[in-house]
Amino acid sequence: MTGITNVSDGGKAGAAHEYLADVIVIGGGGSGLAAAIEATTLGRQVIVVEKNPEIGGSTIRSIGSISASCTPHQIRKGIKDNPDDHFIDAGKFADAVKKAQWRDFDNHDNLVLRRILVDNVNDTLRWLMSIGVRFFGPTLELPHRKPRMHNVLPNSRAYGYWLEKRARAIGVDIRTGRRAKRLLTKDGRIEGVECQRDDGTLEQYRARGGVVLSCGDFSSGREMKQRYARPELVNMKSSCNPANTGDGHVMAMELGAHILNSHMAYARIRFIAPQKRTLVHMLPPWRVLTMFMEFALEYMPARLLRPFIMSFLTTVLEAQASLYANGAILVNTRGERFCDELDHPEYKLVEQPDQYAYIVFDERLARRFSQFPYFVSTAPGVAYAYVPDYERSRKDVFRKAPTIAALAQKLGADPEKLAQSIRERNASLAAQAGQGGIAADALTIESGPFYAMGPVSCFAMGTDTGLAINERFQILREDKQPIPGLFGAGTVALGGLMAEGHGHHLGWAFTSGRLAGRNAAHLANTADAAPKK
Repeated sequence: MTGITNVSDGGKAGAAHEYLADVIVIGGGGSGLAAAIEATTLGRQVIVVEKNPEIGGSTIRSIGSISASCTPHQIRKGIKDNPDDHFIDAGKFADAVKKAQWRDFDNHDNLVLRRILVDNVNDTLRWLMSIGVRFFGPTLELPHRKPRMHNVLPNSRAYGYWLEKRARAIGVDIRTGRRAKRLLTKDGRIEGVECQRDDGTLEQYRARGGVVLSCGDFSSGREMKQRYARPELVNMKSSCNPANTGDGHVMAMELGAHILNSHMAYARIRFIAPQKRTLVHMLPPWRVLTMFMEFALEYMPARLLRPFIMSFLTTVLEAQASLYANGAILVNTRGERFCDELDHPEYKLVEQPDQYAYIVFDERLARRFSQFPYFVSTAPGVAYAYVPDYERSRKDVFRKAPTIAALAQKLGADPEKLAQSIRERNASLAAQAGQGGIAADALTIESGPFYAMGPVSCFAMGTDTGLAINERFQILREDKQPIPGLFGAGTVALGGLMAEGHGHHLGWAFTSGRLAGRNAAHLANTADAAPKK
């Protein structure tokens, strides 16, 4: 393994400190750490630069599931599966997204990259398990034909814990508080990156081998969203990861890289995160704890375990659209219904006070959404969370009352406005039924007790507008030729892949990170490496 060299100390006024390693990784989320670990395992010296004060990126803010076939969990349960079927089923998610886009869909799913994902993600899951990550599952998610969703224990922060522990143990040099500003080139090849520290100090990191770009999407980047996303997304105050400002996209595009699926910026309605972190939330994912959780989930009664597992939730959980399809409505903090819940309600929610709303429904829907296949949200560890789970474990976002007026009082809303919203919705359903439409009594809100879940808000969840890459994870120019020395991983380099369905984005993050790190490591010319000082 060659060493990191401090080329210069930046002693001259305005000069940048310079460091030399075999591989430079830009971004310390799941894909970046996977790339760094892979390259280091191949004997290369790696520096990771991350602009946040801590690593983990969007990975530790995710739901935490990975979809894969031929896994130890499937084999143990006698589930016969294969990557070919996974490939076909993943396409069903992609087809659904194409039909739902808000403007014409010009690009198609990248079948080459989808093939790479499904063929390698099972090995990726085993690799994560080998460094300490534990999973529960697999769980079925339609239209998958087989259970493939593996849920991390106890929550998604486990990824950051175990990846960082492994990276530091094998000698990865992780440097936080460094924001990448521009890619460095020499003789037409990418050789590194210039970063700025929080105190304004400039640093240059140069690579003997390759540079891996793994710094997320642009869901929090105002300028990039103005250029590529719906206008409503520009003004959303909430995002999954505030640090995802599109730095990687901008730097690479300045050197000729281009993006695919330019309109694939999307928002979701999610519950707000718990406002207080308890001792349970702060517990690290020790092996003994996660082993107990996995054993308990397999063999102990669900009624005893679900409250315990749900108490570990630290992620922002997404309310499923099926709630609205079955009769739930969205009201703002005043109690007013403000949208058609089945027509991109997230883009109307952005116009409401504080961008907050509540999901309102009755006892009929509460009973329905108490068991599969009707779930409120996916949830780490338990796969699916139902109304009773929220009633027991997320009391901060759960309200129940015998009357609509009492429910409004609990929300701090206007009782008459809430009652009027429900009356008008029920009347509208009755009118549709009278014209030969839907059965109104299947969707009306009239059977007490009554429920409200929230507040929910609209989150700029992600932008699947990734840089174009080839099968070696090299970032491509407009002419489809690779930019020498530059590799991509994670959401910044989706390359046209439509990673829809729970577990495909994370599967892609870790899989692409490992493969990009491996290819970047092969470029390192250790024979000419400078000795470590």
